Amino acid sequence: MPVKMYDVTARVFGAMQNLDITSLASYPETEIRPVLPSLVRMSLLSPLDNTESSMESRKQILAVLIGIEVVNSIVSYLQVNYHELENDLKKELLTRQKTSSVTNFFDGQGQPQPQPEYGLQSGIALGFERADVARKVRVVLSEIFNLQQQVAALAEQKPSSGASVGVSSHSEILDDGIYLEEVVDILCIALAELPSLLNILELTDALVHVPNGYRIVCALVANFPDCYRDVVSHVIANCDEEGAEGKQRLALLMSLSEMNPSQALANRSMCVDMMKVPSFMLKLALKHSEDLIAFLTGLLLGNDQNLRSWFALYIRTSQKRKGDALNLVRIELLQKILQITSSASELKDFNLQGAVLLRLYCALRGIGGLKFNDDEINALSQLVTSCPQPTASGVRFVTLALCMLIACPSLVSTIPLENKAVEWLQWLIRENAFFCKRSGTSSSLGEMLLLLAIHFHSNQITAISEMVCSTLAMKIPIRPNSTNRIKQLFTQDLFTEQVVALHAVRVPVTPNLNGTIPGYLPVHCIHQLLKSRTFLKHKVPIKSWIFKQICSSVRPVHPVMPALVEVFVNTLIIPNPTGKISIDHMHRPFTEQEILHVFRTSPLTFFAEELQPTIANEELNQVEVACPLTSQLLMIYYLMLYEDTRLMNQSALGGRKQKEYTNNFLGGLPLKYLLQKAHQYHNDYLSLFHPLLRLIISNYPHLSMVDDWLEEHYLATAVDLDHHRGYDLRPELLTRALQNIQTKPRLAIRLFKRLLQLPPEALAQHAHQLVQHLPHVFRKDVPRYVKDLYNDLWLRLNAVLPTTFWIMSLRAITNNSDALNRRTFANESLLEPMDVLGCSREVFCSPYMLVILLRILKGSLAASKTFLNVHMQQKQVLDKNGLVQTDADREELKTTLIASQESAAVHILLEVLDYMDSKANTRVAKLELRELQGIIGTYVHQAFITEPSLAKLVHFQTYPKSVIPMIVASVPSMHICIDFVHEFLNVTEMDKQIFTIELTSHLVLNYSIPKSLGVSKFCLNVIQTTLSLLTASAKCKFLRHVLPAMVRFVETFPILADDCVNILMNTGRSLHSQSSLGVTTMQMPLTESAKLCSYRDAQLHINMIEDAFKALVEAVMQKAELY
Repeated sequence: MPVKMYDVTARVFGAMQNLDITSLASYPETEIRPVLPSLVRMSLLSPLDNTESSMESRKQILAVLIGIEVVNSIVSYLQVNYHELENDLKKELLTRQKTSSVTNFFDGQGQPQPQPEYGLQSGIALGFERADVARKVRVVLSEIFNLQQQVAALAEQKPSSGASVGVSSHSEILDDGIYLEEVVDILCIALAELPSLLNILELTDALVHVPNGYRIVCALVANFPDCYRDVVSHVIANCDEEGAEGKQRLALLMSLSEMNPSQALANRSMCVDMMKVPSFMLKLALKHSEDLIAFLTGLLLGNDQNLRSWFALYIRTSQKRKGDALNLVRIELLQKILQITSSASELKDFNLQGAVLLRLYCALRGIGGLKFNDDEINALSQLVTSCPQPTASGVRFVTLALCMLIACPSLVSTIPLENKAVEWLQWLIRENAFFCKRSGTSSSLGEMLLLLAIHFHSNQITAISEMVCSTLAMKIPIRPNSTNRIKQLFTQDLFTEQVVALHAVRVPVTPNLNGTIPGYLPVHCIHQLLKSRTFLKHKVPIKSWIFKQICSSVRPVHPVMPALVEVFVNTLIIPNPTGKISIDHMHRPFTEQEILHVFRTSPLTFFAEELQPTIANEELNQVEVACPLTSQLLMIYYLMLYEDTRLMNQSALGGRKQKEYTNNFLGGLPLKYLLQKAHQYHNDYLSLFHPLLRLIISNYPHLSMVDDWLEEHYLATAVDLDHHRGYDLRPELLTRALQNIQTKPRLAIRLFKRLLQLPPEALAQHAHQLVQHLPHVFRKDVPRYVKDLYNDLWLRLNAVLPTTFWIMSLRAITNNSDALNRRTFANESLLEPMDVLGCSREVFCSPYMLVILLRILKGSLAASKTFLNVHMQQKQVLDKNGLVQTDADREELKTTLIASQESAAVHILLEVLDYMDSKANTRVAKLELRELQGIIGTYVHQAFITEPSLAKLVHFQTYPKSVIPMIVASVPSMHICIDFVHEFLNVTEMDKQIFTIELTSHLVLNYSIPKSLGVSKFCLNVIQTTLSLLTASAKCKFLRHVLPAMVRFVETFPILADDCVNILMNTGRSLHSQSSLGVTTMQMPLTESAKLCSYRDAQLHINMIEDAFKALVEAVMQKAELY
């Protein structure tokens, strides 16, 4: 039967949205028929306002409705008593709910059970035609409720059955199109009059299951245009394309979209946000084909990973189902490719359009898993092998095309396609505009082709995959077996290994190379060729190219440069694993002249001028250093890595002589200053700072001491150069200020403050003058403020070139440069540690000079350790039989030598304390002693913490007992000596036992911990045992030394008072018995005078014991904690 109802047109819906009555009046009656219910209702309702405009609108609506016959029937629907109808319907709904809870709505076959015909004797359809208006409304609403009940029962049945069960409705009035107009009229009015029973979203869910349901919903939405977005979003959210219901909802969405085409893009965005109905989304996108490519690119290459995965899954599954929406999209994209390839010469933006299409197809293939058909392969091959103009966009297009050849192997799957690709690649190589670097672009295609060829030769598919993904800006899988054809083209037809090596070395270096330059550069090619030993294999020298690139580097440093230096060093030293490379054709390391060329272009290398001059080289002079700091850091990294690698592979060299850089040469370079500069600009040298720091700490620990890092704020202090730019410090003025520093300190203070505001590299120009007067500045009669300023200057200069500066300082301190020159150097640039301490006693008595001396001592000790390690690796020692001495023996000797140096330094400092303590007779002298005690205590504490075994060695060797109280009080780490007491007391030498007991008494006095109590008891046991074994004279000598220690034991632990009293009582009885006899255990006195002397000595010893007893009692009695 023909359907009488007309669909809602876009212009009618637009007029309803804007309430454009004038436009509605101009449309035919059949076109505005679906929206008549809302117009009739608006004309009959009393307006909320009685303004002239509203009255005019009502007149216009009435003018539209006049003459339309069906308006009268719609008016009759408005005259129904909806209040009474609402009550009846609520009762019916309650009855339905009770019935559905007792019996299942569906029968055994999943079909709905027949429903009553609402009291109509002649059937629903015929009865509906003959029924009155109220009965018609009741029948339509009951049919809707019946349909909703079926949908609800279906929703309950789906989870239990696990299968999709469709609702087959047999409602005569809903299925038959001849009643649709009346049904729509009734539903439109019922929606407005019965809002508590009917909801347009629930109606949509129910009506979508009947054949003409989508047309009814569209008509309802047209009458209520404000519900359009709610209905669309509700349908999208509940739509599943897999089942039959999904197809019906998809038809509804398409009808709603055609009814309101202005909301197509909004509906498409809604699908994207909800990640629902991709078919509907693509069909909407096809309606705006000019935006199709950008839209698909955003889906596959956007930042939303979930959205990308959802759309990729749709592409994969839709290919299996032969989805019409995806096929339409593929056809549209194919037409666009054919369109731009056919008119490539005429399009101004061909490069841009082509690049976008290439990226989209790569994403469809790599991310979405789209399999190209023959038409797409031919069209894409034609697009990829296009020959654009040599512009920046042309280079970008060709780069993407090259990556697509690798990412999509189907483009070279046949012989004709392969030949076309080879011809295109050969054209790229011949075309100098593409193959060589163009001005205005960061990289050229030639470098990328070289790098791809290098990776293919070394079979590094992972690196090729990373390179392609980085260029395409997407992560796509590239399997090794899929690149066999393109690999063969590169390695056999286009680039052989020798061609690659010879061409790469002729590629000019990148000027101002830095980490912000994108793309693939010559440095990438050289790095890979070095790594694969291609230059060695074909005897191509590469040193000059690397040197020029180092000189052309600026900050921020390119991340490949440190890796390039590392590979270059490995090539220089580590033998080739294949062993087929002749030693005569190994690469050559940088010469000292080339290294100095980098350092002499910057004022940072002030001390480098002291090195011996080199012969001028015209070719070298033509190389300009773009950024001195970057080039110097890279060169320092090369030197550190070269020496470290050479030492680590000493045995692997097999007797081959390798170039060595002397320590005098390395000592002339500002390693420490450059390291601090790299730390200051940490973000610019992120890839260089950490490996450089590791190498310097390992090989030059004296340049990275903890004290230097803690005082780095001296270098980081902001310098106001503009304020002092016009100020030029004359050398004679500084000399005069230093000479008159005792009489006129004001001038020196002013100049020192000026110098502190200069950067270290500018301050270094005055280093010689400042250091020359070091002993004069630190005299006693110079104000302390002047000394503090000078000390700050020394620390800042120490950060520029410490090794040379230490030697200058020692020469000034000793005031005898000849004597210093005759001394041996540990590693050709540092003094032996013991030579550092070979100064006059006055130097140790000056706190400021002692601080400087200890700083130099720490550096020389650290350098000495490194030198000994290096010496062990370089030199093989033979014993008297001519055999190589074992490493264990040499290691033991090295450890012994280091320990002797460190312990000797500590003993010398402790003797200084002893000397100062003996001379501290005045208040000023005692204050100086207190300051020196803190300085020396800090050094000893750090030494003990660094090497705890040193504490054991120093105390085993003993030192003046007068220093023990000072060292225990000023060295926090002295508590570790408590662990060594038992071992020390087992020594049979009386002097060492007395020293140990004295040390222990002071330790327990400062650290009254449970372990100290046990150690104290052990000391008292040793005292008691020793006294019982000694002769009278030895017993008195021993007792005289340990009595003060016993008092300190009791003072710390009063519980030990009984043990000490017993020792004194027993010793006193023994001495009294011997004095009574007038004899000793060793000899019999022969004369009366000898007997009288024995009585007198014994009485003195007894008095000593009595005094000790009094001291014990006082120590206990004065212990306030006991009370």
